[in-house]
Amino acid sequence: MKVRFAAAPLLFCISTAVLAADAPPPPKQGWSGAGEAGLAASSGNTRTENLNAKVTVKFNDERWKNEFSVSALRSEANVTTTTTDNSATPPTQTTTKFQLTANRFEAGASAGYKLDDRSYVVGAARYEHDQFSPYNDQSIASLGYGYQVVKNSRNEVAFEVGGGFKSVQPTSAASPSNPLHVGADAQSGAAARGKFEFKHSFNANTSISNTYLVESTSGNTFVQNDAGLQVKMTNQLGLKAAYEIRHNSDVLPGFKSTDQLLTTNLVYSF
Repeated sequence: MKVRFAAAPLLFCISTAVLAADAPPPPKQGWSGAGEAGLAASSGNTRTENLNAKVTVKFNDERWKNEFSVSALRSEANVTTTTTDNSATPPTQTTTKFQLTANRFEAGASAGYKLDDRSYVVGAARYEHDQFSPYNDQSIASLGYGYQVVKNSRNEVAFEVGGGFKSVQPTSAASPSNPLHVGADAQSGAAARGKFEFKHSFNANTSISNTYLVESTSGNTFVQNDAGLQVKMTNQLGLKAAYEIRHNSDVLPGFKSTDQLLTTNLVYSF
Protein backbone atom coordinates (compact mmCIF):
# COMPACT_ATOMS: atom_id res chain seq x y z
CA MET A 1 0.00 0.00 0.00
CA LYS A 2 2.76 2.48 0.94
CA VAL A 3 4.68 1.79 -2.26
CA ARG A 4 1.63 2.26 -4.47
CA PHE A 5 0.76 5.56 -2.81
CA ALA A 6 4.27 6.98 -3.15
CA ALA A 7 5.42 5.66 -6.53
CA ALA A 8 2.87 7.21 -8.91
CA PRO A 9 3.51 10.91 -8.13
CA LEU A 10 7.27 10.35 -8.07
CA LEU A 11 7.35 8.65 -11.48
CA PHE A 12 5.07 11.29 -12.98
CA CYS A 13 7.22 14.05 -11.56
CA ILE A 14 10.44 12.56 -12.96
CA SER A 15 8.98 12.04 -16.42
CA THR A 16 7.61 15.58 -16.50
CA ALA A 17 10.95 17.01 -15.44
CA VAL A 18 12.60 15.48 -18.47
CA LEU A 19 10.08 17.14 -20.78
CA ALA A 20 10.21 20.54 -19.09
CA ALA A 21 12.88 22.59 -20.81
CA ASP A 22 11.53 26.13 -20.70
CA ALA A 23 12.10 28.37 -17.69
CA PRO A 24 8.89 29.08 -15.75
CA PRO A 25 7.17 32.43 -16.35
CA PRO A 26 7.31 35.01 -13.56
CA PRO A 27 4.81 34.06 -10.81
CA LYS A 28 2.04 36.39 -9.73
CA GLN A 29 3.51 38.89 -7.27
CA GLY A 30 1.99 39.85 -3.93
CA TRP A 31 -0.94 38.39 -2.06
CA SER A 32 -3.63 36.14 -3.53
CA GLY A 33 -6.00 33.52 -2.24
CA ALA A 34 -9.29 31.71 -2.38
CA GLY A 35 -12.10 30.74 -0.05
CA GLU A 36 -14.54 27.91 -0.65
CA ALA A 37 -17.53 26.51 1.21
CA GLY A 38 -20.30 23.97 0.77
CA LEU A 39 -23.47 23.30 2.73
CA ALA A 40 -26.01 20.48 2.49
CA ALA A 41 -29.02 20.13 4.78
CA SER A 42 -32.12 17.94 4.77
CA SER A 43 -35.18 17.60 7.01
CA GLY A 44 -38.39 15.62 7.15
CA ASN A 45 -38.18 11.85 7.34
CA THR A 46 -34.44 12.24 7.87
CA ARG A 47 -32.31 15.11 9.10
CA THR A 48 -28.72 15.91 8.12
CA GLU A 49 -26.50 18.99 8.14
CA ASN A 50 -23.10 19.05 6.43
CA LEU A 51 -20.69 22.00 6.22
CA ASN A 52 -17.16 22.23 4.83
CA ALA A 53 -15.03 25.34 4.32
CA LYS A 54 -11.46 26.19 3.36
CA VAL A 55 -9.41 29.38 3.01
CA THR A 56 -5.98 29.53 1.34
CA VAL A 57 -3.78 32.63 1.21
CA LYS A 58 -0.53 32.84 -0.79
CA PHE A 59 2.28 35.38 -1.02
CA ASN A 60 4.83 35.51 -3.84
CA ASP A 61 7.73 37.83 -4.62
CA GLU A 62 11.24 37.54 -6.02
CA ARG A 63 12.52 35.63 -3.00
CA TRP A 64 9.58 34.11 -1.14
CA LYS A 65 6.64 31.83 -1.86
CA ASN A 66 4.49 31.41 1.24
CA GLU A 67 1.16 29.70 1.81
CA PHE A 68 -1.32 29.63 4.70
CA SER A 69 -4.50 27.58 4.89
CA VAL A 70 -7.30 26.62 7.28
CA SER A 71 -10.13 24.17 6.68
CA ALA A 72 -13.03 22.70 8.61
CA LEU A 73 -15.52 19.87 8.19
CA ARG A 74 -18.60 19.37 10.36
CA SER A 75 -21.53 17.01 9.91
CA GLU A 76 -24.58 16.10 12.01
CA ALA A 77 -27.21 13.47 11.24
CA ASN A 78 -29.91 11.27 12.73
CA VAL A 79 -28.15 8.22 14.17
CA THR A 80 -30.21 5.18 15.09
CA THR A 81 -28.90 2.77 17.71
CA THR A 82 -30.36 -0.54 18.86
CA THR A 83 -29.82 -1.88 22.38
CA THR A 84 -30.82 -5.20 23.90
CA ASP A 85 -31.84 -5.55 27.56
CA ASN A 86 -33.49 -8.87 28.45
CA SER A 87 -34.85 -7.41 31.68
CA ALA A 88 -36.81 -4.72 29.78
CA THR A 89 -40.07 -5.01 27.82
CA PRO A 90 -39.59 -5.15 24.91
CA PRO A 91 -35.99 -6.43 25.26
CA THR A 92 -34.83 -4.65 22.09
CA GLN A 93 -35.14 -0.86 21.99
CA THR A 94 -34.32 1.52 19.16
CA THR A 95 -33.44 5.18 19.69
CA THR A 96 -32.69 7.92 17.18
CA LYS A 97 -30.63 10.98 18.08
CA PHE A 98 -29.41 13.95 16.06
CA GLN A 99 -25.68 13.92 16.75
CA LEU A 100 -22.26 14.82 15.45
CA THR A 101 -20.86 12.44 12.80
CA ALA A 102 -17.83 14.41 11.54
CA ASN A 103 -15.75 17.15 13.14
CA ARG A 104 -12.38 18.14 11.73
CA PHE A 105 -10.22 21.28 11.80
CA GLU A 106 -6.90 21.71 9.99
CA ALA A 107 -4.38 24.54 9.73
CA GLY A 108 -1.14 24.65 7.74
CA ALA A 109 1.61 27.04 6.69
CA SER A 110 4.73 26.92 4.55
CA ALA A 111 7.48 29.41 3.79
CA GLY A 112 9.70 28.89 0.75
CA TYR A 113 12.92 30.80 0.14
CA LYS A 114 13.79 30.76 -3.57
CA LEU A 115 17.28 29.72 -4.58
CA ASP A 116 16.57 30.31 -8.29
CA ASP A 117 13.61 30.26 -10.69
CA ARG A 118 12.81 26.63 -9.84
CA SER A 119 14.46 25.60 -6.55
CA TYR A 120 13.58 26.71 -3.04
CA VAL A 121 14.12 25.77 0.60
CA VAL A 122 10.81 25.23 2.39
CA GLY A 123 9.75 25.12 6.01
CA ALA A 124 6.28 23.68 6.62
CA ALA A 125 3.98 23.07 9.57
CA ARG A 126 0.56 21.41 9.81
CA TYR A 127 -1.91 20.69 12.61
CA GLU A 128 -5.21 18.84 12.53
CA HIS A 129 -7.83 17.82 15.04
CA ASP A 130 -10.25 15.12 13.89
CA GLN A 131 -12.67 13.73 16.43
CA PHE A 132 -13.58 10.73 14.25
CA SER A 133 -10.15 9.86 12.87
CA PRO A 134 -7.88 7.05 14.12
CA TYR A 135 -5.64 9.92 15.30
CA ASN A 136 -7.41 12.64 17.25
CA ASP A 137 -4.54 15.13 16.82
CA GLN A 138 -1.64 15.29 14.37
CA SER A 139 1.03 18.00 14.15
CA ILE A 140 4.23 18.20 12.14
CA ALA A 141 7.04 20.71 11.51
CA SER A 142 9.55 20.08 8.74
CA LEU A 143 12.32 21.59 6.66
CA GLY A 144 13.05 20.52 3.10
CA TYR A 145 13.71 21.23 -0.56
CA GLY A 146 11.19 22.17 -3.24
CA TYR A 147 11.43 22.20 -7.02
CA GLN A 148 9.11 23.77 -9.61
CA VAL A 149 9.25 21.16 -12.38
CA VAL A 150 6.83 22.85 -14.80
CA LYS A 151 5.10 26.24 -14.76
CA ASN A 152 3.51 27.65 -17.88
CA SER A 153 0.15 29.00 -19.02
CA ARG A 154 -1.47 25.54 -18.88
CA ASN A 155 0.52 23.32 -16.51
CA GLU A 156 2.07 23.54 -13.08
CA VAL A 157 4.01 20.71 -11.42
CA ALA A 158 6.02 20.99 -8.21
CA PHE A 159 7.27 18.72 -5.46
CA GLU A 160 8.74 19.05 -1.97
CA VAL A 161 10.75 16.57 0.12
CA GLY A 162 12.07 16.97 3.63
CA GLY A 163 12.19 15.80 7.20
CA GLY A 164 11.11 17.01 10.60
CA PHE A 165 9.31 16.13 13.80
CA LYS A 166 5.75 14.83 14.15
CA SER A 167 3.46 14.23 17.13
CA VAL A 168 0.21 12.25 17.03
CA GLN A 169 -2.50 11.45 19.56
CA PRO A 170 -4.28 8.17 18.77
CA THR A 171 -8.03 8.11 19.36
CA SER A 172 -9.43 5.67 21.87
CA ALA A 173 -10.79 2.59 20.10
CA ALA A 174 -13.44 2.10 22.77
CA SER A 175 -15.58 5.10 21.85
CA PRO A 176 -14.46 6.99 18.73
CA SER A 177 -17.72 9.00 18.51
CA ASN A 178 -17.59 10.25 22.11
CA PRO A 179 -16.15 13.77 22.32
CA LEU A 180 -15.06 13.06 25.90
CA HIS A 181 -13.13 9.92 25.04
CA VAL A 182 -9.68 9.30 26.51
CA GLY A 183 -7.07 8.63 23.82
CA ALA A 184 -4.08 6.38 23.91
CA ASP A 185 -0.60 7.65 24.74
CA ALA A 186 0.75 10.34 22.43
CA GLN A 187 3.44 9.34 19.96
CA SER A 188 6.20 11.59 18.62
CA GLY A 189 9.43 11.29 16.68
CA ALA A 190 11.28 11.96 13.44
CA ALA A 191 9.20 12.16 10.27
CA ALA A 192 9.69 12.30 6.52
CA ARG A 193 7.46 14.62 4.48
CA GLY A 194 6.70 14.72 0.77
CA LYS A 195 4.32 16.84 -1.27
CA PHE A 196 3.39 16.76 -4.95
CA GLU A 197 1.23 19.39 -6.69
CA PHE A 198 -0.21 19.34 -10.19
CA LYS A 199 -2.53 21.73 -12.04
CA HIS A 200 -3.74 21.74 -15.64
CA SER A 201 -5.87 24.48 -17.23
CA PHE A 202 -8.01 23.34 -20.15
CA ASN A 203 -8.89 26.96 -20.89
CA ALA A 204 -9.31 30.28 -19.06
CA ASN A 205 -12.31 28.97 -17.10
CA THR A 206 -11.75 25.24 -16.45
CA SER A 207 -8.91 23.55 -14.59
CA ILE A 208 -8.07 20.38 -12.68
CA SER A 209 -5.68 20.09 -9.75
CA ASN A 210 -4.22 17.40 -7.54
CA THR A 211 -2.25 17.67 -4.29
CA TYR A 212 -0.60 14.63 -2.75
CA LEU A 213 0.82 14.78 0.78
CA VAL A 214 2.65 12.06 2.70
CA GLU A 215 3.97 12.19 6.28
CA SER A 216 5.76 9.07 7.46
CA THR A 217 7.02 8.10 10.92
CA SER A 218 8.16 4.80 12.39
CA GLY A 219 4.64 4.23 13.78
CA ASN A 220 2.36 5.43 10.99
CA THR A 221 2.31 6.76 7.44
CA PHE A 222 -0.34 9.38 6.73
CA VAL A 223 -1.32 10.04 3.10
CA GLN A 224 -3.79 12.62 1.80
CA ASN A 225 -4.73 13.15 -1.84
CA ASP A 226 -6.97 16.04 -2.95
CA ALA A 227 -8.23 16.10 -6.55
CA GLY A 228 -10.46 18.89 -7.85
CA LEU A 229 -12.21 20.21 -10.94
CA GLN A 230 -12.96 23.95 -10.95
CA VAL A 231 -15.07 25.98 -13.36
CA LYS A 232 -15.09 29.78 -13.20
CA MET A 233 -18.37 31.66 -13.53
CA THR A 234 -16.76 35.11 -13.19
CA ASN A 235 -13.25 36.38 -12.46
CA GLN A 236 -13.87 35.84 -8.74
CA LEU A 237 -16.61 33.20 -8.45
CA GLY A 238 -16.45 29.56 -9.45
CA LEU A 239 -17.72 26.07 -8.70
CA LYS A 240 -15.45 23.25 -7.56
CA ALA A 241 -16.00 19.50 -7.28
CA ALA A 242 -13.36 17.78 -5.12
CA TYR A 243 -12.54 14.26 -4.03
CA GLU A 244 -10.34 13.67 -0.99
CA ILE A 245 -8.74 10.45 0.25
CA ARG A 246 -7.02 10.20 3.66
CA HIS A 247 -5.14 7.06 4.68
CA ASN A 248 -3.36 5.99 7.87
CA SER A 249 -1.27 2.84 7.55
CA ASP A 250 -1.52 1.82 11.22
CA VAL A 251 -4.79 2.17 13.15
CA LEU A 252 -6.24 0.67 16.30
CA PRO A 253 -8.94 -2.04 16.07
CA GLY A 254 -12.37 -0.57 15.44
CA PHE A 255 -11.17 2.07 12.96
CA LYS A 256 -10.92 2.05 9.19
CA SER A 257 -7.60 3.07 7.70
CA THR A 258 -9.06 5.10 4.79
CA ASP A 259 -11.55 8.01 4.76
CA GLN A 260 -13.07 9.56 1.65
CA LEU A 261 -14.83 12.88 1.13
CA LEU A 262 -16.66 14.22 -1.94
CA THR A 263 -17.61 17.92 -1.98
CA THR A 264 -19.14 20.50 -4.30
CA ASN A 265 -18.28 24.06 -3.24
CA LEU A 266 -18.69 27.67 -4.22
CA VAL A 267 -15.25 29.32 -4.60
CA TYR A 268 -14.34 32.98 -4.24
CA SER A 269 -10.87 34.00 -5.47
CA PHE A 270 -9.10 37.20 -4.47
